[in-house]
Amino acid sequence: MSKQGLTRCPWCVGTDLYRRYHDEEWGVPVHDDQRHFEFLVLESAQAGLSWSTILKKRENYRKAYRGFDPRVVVRFGPRDRERLLKDAGIVRNRLKIESSINNAKRFLEVQEEFGSFDNYLWGFVEGKPLVNKWKTLSEIPAKTDLSDTISKDLKKRGFRFVGSTIIYAHLQAVGVVNDHLVSCFRYGELTGKNA
Repeated sequence: MSKQGLTRCPWCVGTDLYRRYHDEEWGVPVHDDQRHFEFLVLESAQAGLSWSTILKKRENYRKAYRGFDPRVVVRFGPRDRERLLKDAGIVRNRLKIESSINNAKRFLEVQEEFGSFDNYLWGFVEGKPLVNKWKTLSEIPAKTDLSDTISKDLKKRGFRFVGSTIIYAHLQAVGVVNDHLVSCFRYGELTGKNA
């Protein structure tokens, strides 16, 4: 089916990369821990930057972070840290790099406690996506009580670069929250409802 002429959330217009991300990934429920870890790394790296900058660097991140396997990232030592700091294909920010390695350890601890990070995260919504009914982009919040709660809990567990806004972006990305506008074709596809 051609997707030309379909109504989309206005934030994704402009580049094919953004459109593909919107049409194929954003808001789709994720139940794969490696994908959760990928989005946590990418969203933490995005802090203070545009999401399009991170999407452009995504393949470089996949290589640099060895496919986003937290069991591999947790073993990154001083050489890996230096390698990442010199890698022009990713965001070369020491604090963000250090936090991603720290977060790999915390991620594994959550997996150990809950059986998977997926169980932990989806437990906050009893396994069902929260479907909003926004009509305009200006209605979509940057953070919510849910993202505040999860952010606080992750910080208590030792995660870094997991503020409420970053966590809300994560919830949107992995489909815990569906923030497609009701006029967007993906809203109907993901919910089975028309606007």
